[in-house]
Amino acid sequence: MSLKGKTLFISGGSRGIGLAIALRAARDGANVTIAAKTAEPHPKLPGTIYTAAEEIERAGGKALPVLCDIREEAQVAEAVSKTVERFGGIDICVNNASAIQLTGTLETDMKRYDLMHQINTRGTFLVSKMCIPHLKLANNPHILNLAPPLDMKAKWFKNHVAYTMAKFGMSMCTLGMSAEFAKDGIAVNSLWPISTIDTAAVRNLLGGATVAAMSRSPDIMADAAHAIFMRPSREASGNFYIDEEVLRAEGVSDFSVYAPDAAGPLAGDFFVPDEVFANSETKVRSIY
Repeated sequence: MSLKGKTLFISGGSRGIGLAIALRAARDGANVTIAAKTAEPHPKLPGTIYTAAEEIERAGGKALPVLCDIREEAQVAEAVSKTVERFGGIDICVNNASAIQLTGTLETDMKRYDLMHQINTRGTFLVSKMCIPHLKLANNPHILNLAPPLDMKAKWFKNHVAYTMAKFGMSMCTLGMSAEFAKDGIAVNSLWPISTIDTAAVRNLLGGATVAAMSRSPDIMADAAHAIFMRPSREASGNFYIDEEVLRAEGVSDFSVYAPDAAGPLAGDFFVPDEVFANSETKVRSIY
């Protein structure tokens, strides 16, 4: 099974997990729109929509880089319109764009609060809303939100309630839209990693090189996303998937390729329920 000829609309896919998902699809021969606001290189955040497009084309896919701030409704509408005009439709929507700040209530300024909620919760809602009319026309349509399970424990809120609210807002889009659009055959799911992923966010905000060395590569999320996209949309919706669990269900048992240099236990990611760690064969150390 393959994504050849399928069209993916990915928000914030100029680097990290979003780009990895794009490249995995590109190797099948998929069409990919990278809708992000990074047009110029950033000193701490490598990659732009244009370098991402070049990588997608080299990997065997077709790319459409679109400068798009998902906080702006008109820009999202235009990006979706350009995608449909270029590729003829949309089969998969990936809500990857996200903002993070791990500060407590008194330390979180409202500008940053607004940014996280506008990008994470509102952005996911808006991008999905704009893609859904086209997904209704697709064969095996999927929306995938890079959002955590709704594990309502105080420990996930107490140190950064603003960020948790914003991420769980994405998860609530999964919960609600999966039921709302079940009749249309649109799968709406979340995907979250059991371990931290070696991205710019980890290196710049979550412990630097130390935690990066305890993390897996974005490729595990890309492979898990690909496996989800292969599943029948009418039969696989409303799930809060964990990357490792998805791949184990596909028969994968050796995960060393995703963290070849890890010398000890991996760092467990935020929001992962305790029972997921308990049921995993992987040695994971909670950093929370």
